[in-house]
Order: sequence, then structure tokens, then C-alpha cells
Amino acid sequence: MRLSSFVFFVCISLSSLANDDTSQYGPKDFSNVKNKWTAVVAAYEPEIEAIDAAFATMDDAQITQTVYIKGVKYQLGTYKGEPIVVFSTGVSITNAAMTVQMALDYFPIDKLVMMGIAGAINPKYTPGDIAVPERWYFHDESVYINPKKGDANVYELPDYYAKQLEYYKARRETDKHSPNYKNIGFIHPTEVAVVKEGWDTRKRMPYFTADKALLAMAQRALKKIPPITMPSGKEILVDIGGNGVTGSVFVDNAKYREWLRDVYTADVAEMESATVAQVSFVNDVDWLIIRSISDLAGGQHGKNVENVFDAIASGTGTKLLLGILDELVTTETQ
Repeated sequence: MRLSSFVFFVCISLSSLANDDTSQYGPKDFSNVKNKWTAVVAAYEPEIEAIDAAFATMDDAQITQTVYIKGVKYQLGTYKGEPIVVFSTGVSITNAAMTVQMALDYFPIDKLVMMGIAGAINPKYTPGDIAVPERWYFHDESVYINPKKGDANVYELPDYYAKQLEYYKARRETDKHSPNYKNIGFIHPTEVAVVKEGWDTRKRMPYFTADKALLAMAQRALKKIPPITMPSGKEILVDIGGNGVTGSVFVDNAKYREWLRDVYTADVAEMESATVAQVSFVNDVDWLIIRSISDLAGGQHGKNVENVFDAIASGTGTKLLLGILDELVTTETQ
């Protein structure tokens, strides 16, 4: 009897805690901050170095303070009078989730613009070109399934996954951007179930969509900035819209590259963006991600050349990034 009473008391207490204001536990409340910040984000060293180098040549872009949180470097400053925080997520999805969520917990951010490199899935791209996808998908959220005994081409789908596939197939009738799911060998794709304040339950999301206003700023910036060129003088292709895919793997396989194009209509592949998009979405932060092509993700003949073009691609991407930041400043000051 006493145990039952104790369990009842604990359940009531936990329920009360869940409904109470939890701001005393963190993160900071920035609701009263009028002039919120823009996060300027990259994934790793060549990308952040390109941003820092560009800022160093400008009188109206300044880094005024550097702080370290849990070992992560955040650079605080201004871009043409508007407050910014510049940081690197680190490579891959777990690092991206941690560093972006920490940034949103510690700083009054309401917009995020990321720039980095990616592998080209769409054959129209070559190194140095730029993609600004409208949608980002996770490509390696998966179920690994055994083949049916006696038939290596048929797989024993778990009941729960078979039901998910039925749902995904039906959804494609109303959402043309939903993936055309099919397996690649024993790997069967699925989706992340996302939680967000105000939702009664987690929802499976096939993709995350960039902020429309920021996409429009990218279009305006592209019309205003000088043509972006490679060191050779060749003008690069810049495409705004389409799909990007994210996973915890460095894609360098022709067969998998074709599968990504077939299932997700993917234009580029990399290792952070869908995570950045999900964290921003859950926190109601507007976001946009620029990806410059460093390699062909397995579509090349011979060895991958990402290490040859990563700095060059970071440089081309930074030029578009600065144009978008200029549009942000113009919008904020109107």
C-alpha cells in the first residue's frame, strides 16, 4: 500500500514538473532581446578559415570576443553593425547537433546561415560550383535487414518497417518532395521521428525546408554580387533550390551516389546540414545552408579529390555567404 502511494506521488510530481516553467534549469531566456544575432556557421577548418579571412579584409566586419563553451570556439562580433556569432560545428551529425544547440542555448540567435563543402550528386555540378538546397534529408537513417532464406534478393521486412513503407508510399501522392524509398542491398531507408514544442507526439519528417525569406535573399544576393569564378577564371554554376542529403558517412561510391539521386533527387551530399536544419527547426530559428562542391562523391574516375578543392570551394562559397549577409543587414535596417 505504501509503495503504491509512493509511486502515485512520484508520478504526480513528475507530471507537475513537466507542466511547470523549467527556465530555472536553462537555457537562457532571450525573449527580451530585441536585436537578435545571426549565426554564421561552417563545418571544419578550411571553411571557417575562408570566412575569417574574408572578414579580416573588411573594416565593417569585426570579431570582438572569443569564448569557449565545452571546448567549442564561438567568435562574437558584428557584420556591418549587425551582431553575429561565428563557429564551426565540427564534422558529422553528432558534432553539428551539439554545437548548434549549445549556440542557441547560450546566444540570442534567430537566424543561421551555414557555408561548407559537399560532394556533387547531381552530374551538372563540378568542383567550385555552389548549391543552396531548399530541402535537406537524412540519407542513412536505416534498417539493416537479412535476406530471406533461399532468396538473397528478397528481404524479411519487420512488421513495423513494412507499415512505415506503406505510409511513405501513400504520402508521396500528396507530397512530391517525399523520397521515393527503395533499398540498396540490405540497407532499407527510413526517417527521423522529430519532437517539437506544441506537438502531441513525435512526427516522421522526410526533410527540412529552408526559410523562404533567406532563400529569397540568396536569389537577390546572386543578382548583385560579381560573378564568382574559380582561380582559373572559369565562372562557376550557382543553383538555389533542390535537395541536399546528410549522413554520417563520407560518400565516395558511384552506386550509392546513383541511389541518392534516385531516392532523394539529391543534388549534393555532406555530413552536417540536415542536423543543423533539424535543430534550427525545433528551436524556431530561420536557417539557410550554402554548399560548395569539393568533389563528385564517387562519380569521378579514380581517387577522390576533395582535399584538392576544399579550400577553393570554401572560397567560392564564402563570396555568396557575404552577399547573403549583406541582404540580411539591409533587411534588418529597413
